Amino acid sequence: MATLVLGGARSGKSAFAEGVLPREHATYVATARADPADAEWQARIAAHVARRPTGWRTVEPPDLPGFLDTARGPVIVDDVSTWLTGVMDDLGGWDGPLTDVHRECGRLVEAVTRSPAELVLVSAEVGLGVVPATRSGRLFRDQLGILNASIAERCAEVVLLVAGIPLRLR
Repeated sequence: MATLVLGGARSGKSAFAEGVLPREHATYVATARADPADAEWQARIAAHVARRPTGWRTVEPPDLPGFLDTARGPVIVDDVSTWLTGVMDDLGGWDGPLTDVHRECGRLVEAVTRSPAELVLVSAEVGLGVVPATRSGRLFRDQLGILNASIAERCAEVVLLVAGIPLRLR
């Protein structure tokens, strides 16, 4: 069974998703890439790490779909939007064709469907804001919106966080 937790920036989506899983054991899949030159980003990552229960294991798999295919027990993926950013970086999706990006997104959706783990996936809801002023912003918004919708189709539960308040969509 999978749950998708969506929300905007600072909506409380990660904290909510963490509260869905048992406090004594879970696997936390961190998708954000650390940048030692960005102190503010490092502080955000540290705040997420400090909030996790001590019994949780943190992993940063290079192949998220492959990891989900074999994961067991409760697993939180935080988050799909930073995973997509990395995929677009790695595969040249910002300036080139999106064929490989679409393939990786399809692999992720299928892995969510097949995974034997109890999954909780966190992702940014980017469809409620203004149209981004840049091509890359619009491209990312479109790709993440498509990916979120595809994952939501496969999840038993979908929750949207607005101002820290969970709204159960399914």
